[in-house]
Amino acid sequence: MMLIDSYGWIEYFTDGPLAERYAPYIEEADEGNTITPTIILYEVYKKIKGSRGEGEALEAYAQLSRTRIIPLTESLAMRAADISLELRLGMADAIIVATAEAYDAVIVTSDKHLRELRNVEFIGLEGGED
Repeated sequence: MMLIDSYGWIEYFTDGPLAERYAPYIEEADEGNTITPTIILYEVYKKIKGSRGEGEALEAYAQLSRTRIIPLTESLAMRAADISLELRLGMADAIIVATAEAYDAVIVTSDKHLRELRNVEFIGLEGGED
């Protein structure tokens, strides 16, 4: 199981410098192999709508909705709070880590805050520092 972080979805939908590296993950993502916490829906929709408009934001949402959407439950919220305190992560990152942990998923990301955590596949720029 994998969890593609907001960073990856946004790179892909905005044709960022890492878009091609995220393409195989996103194009293969479905309910059987990828989970998406609702906080990622929020982050991606907000970013795409703000930079590219509602139409593209809705297209991004359609792609995200092919995955298994995971709501923020009480138990996930409590675990995320603990993770936030333990690892000094912001709220969104802690929710993402807690969700990945609960579903035994690998986090695919370029977020430097998550780089050193276990079960993270970090995608950086080829031939250089991220």
